Amino acid sequence: AVDGVVNGDVYQESNGPTDCYAAISQADRLQSEPESIRKWREEQKERLEQLDANSRKQEAEWKEKAIKELEEWYARQDEKLEKTKASNRAAEEAFVNDAEEVFPGTEWERVAQLCDFNPKSSKQAKDVSRMRSVLISLKQAPLVR
Repeated sequence: AVDGVVNGDVYQESNGPTDCYAAISQADRLQSEPESIRKWREEQKERLEQLDANSRKQEAEWKEKAIKELEEWYARQDEKLEKTKASNRAAEEAFVNDAEEVFPGTEWERVAQLCDFNPKSSKQAKDVSRMRSVLISLKQAPLVR
């Protein structure tokens, strides 16, 4: 309860009845309510408590499940990242080894190895069909000096 003064009048602010007689009349009303209503009120209260307990339990289970799934996702991501790193290292090592073995007359074979001539597997957003056709035509009919 909060006491205050407004325009010289003292008042009391509270959630319940401020008058003692009103509190007694409310208690009398609660005592005089029928047995069926009192029983229903108690059953309703128990039902609501049970529903609250179930919802808290389900929420805890969902949180545990979400944490577990997130950990599994991170494990899969880390595994995929490690595989990608390993394949990139192997490809880089193969590229460096191939770059060291330079023989005259094998320039176009090396260019063809570096180019992806399959248009379906290309993940580039740019249109490289003209360059691809130029390289293929040069491979088939090399320039004569």
